[in-house]
Amino acid sequence: MPLKQQLIAIAVAAGLLAFIIEAVRRRKLREEYAWLWLLVGAVIGLLSLWQDLLGTITRFLGIQLPVNTVFFFGIAFIVFINLHFTIKISRLTDQVKRLTQELALLDERVGRETRDGDGET
Repeated sequence: MPLKQQLIAIAVAAGLLAFIIEAVRRRKLREEYAWLWLLVGAVIGLLSLWQDLLGTITRFLGIQLPVNTVFFFGIAFIVFINLHFTIKISRLTDQVKRLTQELALLDERVGRETRDGDGET
């Protein structure tokens, strides 16, 4: 990789790491997900500094070009993140449904007690 591209990749990794730390500090990103993004930033930085590692991984997987290896892992990462968030959204949807049903039952009970209480006075 040419020096200019290597410097850009290192700058992107450093910027990503700084952004993640700042997002956690400002509570815009939960710590639960921060470790994953910190790992991504660290891997980008590691591969930018140690280019032979990317070549070794590429040869081990039988991929033609190192850039294809980067794209492969990027797409795999996106698929896994989407799967994780789909599972999370499904759980939250079930929770909202259950809470809505409980709220409707409580509203009905309060309404019934209020009607029964008004008739007795």
